[in-house]
Amino acid sequence: MKENRRRQLYQLLGDLPQATDISAECIRNEDKGAYTLETLVLHLNGIEPVPAYFARPTFAEPPFPVVLFHHSHGGKYDLGKNELIHGNDYLQKPAYAEALTANGYAVLCIDAWGFGERKKAKENDLIKEMLWNGQVLWGMRVYDALRAIDYVCSRPDVAPDRIASLGMSMGSTMAWWTAALDERIRVCVDICGLTDFHTLVEERGLDRHGFYYYVPGLLKHFTTAQINALIAPRPHLSLAGLDDPLTPVRGLDRVDEELRAIYQELGAPQAWKLLRYPVGHRETADMRSDVLAFLAEWLS
Repeated sequence: MKENRRRQLYQLLGDLPQATDISAECIRNEDKGAYTLETLVLHLNGIEPVPAYFARPTFAEPPFPVVLFHHSHGGKYDLGKNELIHGNDYLQKPAYAEALTANGYAVLCIDAWGFGERKKAKENDLIKEMLWNGQVLWGMRVYDALRAIDYVCSRPDVAPDRIASLGMSMGSTMAWWTAALDERIRVCVDICGLTDFHTLVEERGLDRHGFYYYVPGLLKHFTTAQINALIAPRPHLSLAGLDDPLTPVRGLDRVDEELRAIYQELGAPQAWKLLRYPVGHRETADMRSDVLAFLAEWLS
C-alpha cells in the first residue's frame, strides 16, 4: 500500500528525467579544522551538472552516518549550498557543516535548481519553461535530492543505513518529501516547514509560499499528513514556530493529531515528535539543541 502511494506521489511531480549513471568530480579538498570540505560537481539528472559540498568529520572514523542537508529559499538565490558552510540569518551559529561534523556526521548539500551556481534564470522563468515542457520545478528539485541519496550511498566512507534528511524552510519541506519518497532515509528532521496545505487554503495564505512550492493535482490525492505518513514509523522530528505565518498553528494541530495516531498504531509513538517554540520563521538555540539530540538518539 505504501509503495503504491509513494509511486502515486512521485508521479505527480511532472515529467522527470530518466535515471542515468551517477558520477562525481571532486574540484578541491579543503581542511576546515574540524572537517574536510569537498567541493563537488555531481551528475545526477542528465540535464545539467549539480554543484555540491560534502563535509566529512576530521576526528571520526568512516563509515560516517550522513545528513542530507537541504538549503532554504528566502529569496537568497546566490546562497544555495553555501548555507551549509556559512549559515543564514535565520539559522543558529555555527553553520550546520561545523555543527554536524563536530558530532561525527558527514553532510552533503547540493545547489537546488535556480540556486547558487545553478542560478541561470529567474525562478519564475524556470517554473514557466518547465511547465511548458511538462515539468514541475518542485519535482525537478525533489528528483535531484533523491539522486543525491544514490550518490551518498555510493561512497565507501558513508554508512548507507544511517542517512538523515534535514533542512529549514524550503529545505524543511524537501526533508519530509524526500523522506516520504525514499525509505533509505532513516531519520527526518524539518525546521519551520510543516505546512498543512488545506489549512493554508482555508486561511487564504497561499502567497506566503512561492510558486515553486505548488504541485499540480496534489490536493486531489494527498494531504500534508498523508505525505508525512509515508515516513512512519521511521523517526521524524518537526520543529515549528508558533508565530510563523508559513506554518499556521491550526494546520500543525491537524498534522500532529493524524501522525500521533499513525505512529501509535505502528507501535512507535516515540518516533514522531512535533515541538513548538514561541518564535516566528527562524531556528532558535533550543531548536538547534533539540535537532542534535534527536540525531544523536536515532542516527548515531
